[in-house]
Amino acid sequence: MPLVAGVDCSTQSTKVLIVDVDDGRVVGSGGAAHEVEGEGGARESDPRDWEASLAHALSQTGLAPDVGALSVGAQQHGLVVLDDAGYPLRKAPLWNDTRGAADAQALVDALGGPEATALRIGSVPTSSFTVAHWAWLRRAQPEIAAAARHILLPHDYLSFRLTGTMTTDRSDVSGTGWWSPSEESYAADVLELDAVRLDPAYLPEVLGPTASAGTVTGAAAEQFGLRPGAPVACGAGDNAAGALALSFAPGEAAMSLGTSGTVYAPSARPSADSTGTVAGFASADGRYLPLACTLNATVAVDQVSEWLGLGREDVASADEVVFLPWLGGERTPNAPSASGTLTGVRYSTDKRSILQAAYDGLVATLLEATAFLDQWAPQSREAPLLLLGGGARGRAWQETVRRLSGRPVLVVELSELVAYGAAVQAAALLTGEPLADIANRWGARRGLLLEPVARDEQAMARIAAWRQSYLATL
Repeated sequence: MPLVAGVDCSTQSTKVLIVDVDDGRVVGSGGAAHEVEGEGGARESDPRDWEASLAHALSQTGLAPDVGALSVGAQQHGLVVLDDAGYPLRKAPLWNDTRGAADAQALVDALGGPEATALRIGSVPTSSFTVAHWAWLRRAQPEIAAAARHILLPHDYLSFRLTGTMTTDRSDVSGTGWWSPSEESYAADVLELDAVRLDPAYLPEVLGPTASAGTVTGAAAEQFGLRPGAPVACGAGDNAAGALALSFAPGEAAMSLGTSGTVYAPSARPSADSTGTVAGFASADGRYLPLACTLNATVAVDQVSEWLGLGREDVASADEVVFLPWLGGERTPNAPSASGTLTGVRYSTDKRSILQAAYDGLVATLLEATAFLDQWAPQSREAPLLLLGGGARGRAWQETVRRLSGRPVLVVELSELVAYGAAVQAAALLTGEPLADIANRWGARRGLLLEPVARDEQAMARIAAWRQSYLATL
């Protein structure tokens, strides 16, 4: 049986799935954590830790030498700066690093405002985007920026360590802020801005959906326990990799609940949302993937439950309590300086209601973002929301999404969808079979279908009113 490996290098850990190409069975898995450091808006990881985590995760599978091909999916937006020899000059600012907020706004202004920016690069960059991290680095640590000779994303870096070549793919590069999805090319005018001044020769080659990034080198084979010469697929951003494993029907969207929350749906045309709610990403299958992302999701709920001394599922009706647990600032809406806010609390308030209100505030924000997808990927109340990620296993998350959306909810069974989607890409490279055919044959979207319930319009209205009132104070 031919085997492929799918990798997910996420914010806090690296996971690997070994998959049987013939039937899509997961025959081996491994994982290893890596550190995220920083305070005061800083969130950074050492790229060399990703290498160590990947090597450990592969060794845990016990099958690394048998892998016929592999692909890397990873967190988007991270800024990896390398010297001329290909070694990291510093830790990599991650997608949830907010130090570049002012730089992002200055870039939007320099490009002529939100509408012109969205039309040019498909998105209105926030502090999450790679271009904002780079502008911050040039301003805050100019000596490091001046020494940089290669600029990569997290998945690019691991692919480089595997193959020795510097490449990326259209799904991940579309989240940098210096690539145009509508033109399928780097945006020279963005790279030439005074705050950016980035030589395009320092950027990786952008590969198509079924292209190879190269093959595993001898040095990488020794480091990671892989077979020398095994082909490495082009890789993808994390959400795009996960989308490869799903067979979307018209009107459907995916909601992923992890460290961050995301909603996305495939589209045949590039998006350009001047409000900045929807990022105009490209997909890993040649289409487009309009997507909205929140900084706060499961980590915020976990923090609130810890503060309250409650289990994650120990909730009661929120009633009049409204809680926006934007504990790390927020990206959607774009409020990097935001903090958690709570209203409607009385002497008689059950602390379980406060925890439920945290769920409600986060889900309502994601559902509001989902509505923005309609222009490019029209939604249907009758079509299920595909619920993904670690949070999707939680009953409280499931019921909150169901109650506030009023839609059917399909809780996708597979927990490591990003790694599984990367395995789909690796299998397509190995066999030449179309990506969609492999995904359909493997059946990754199997799961629990929850029937719709009446939408809680009152809760949605209370949350929307408080959100608007709070944002007006920032």
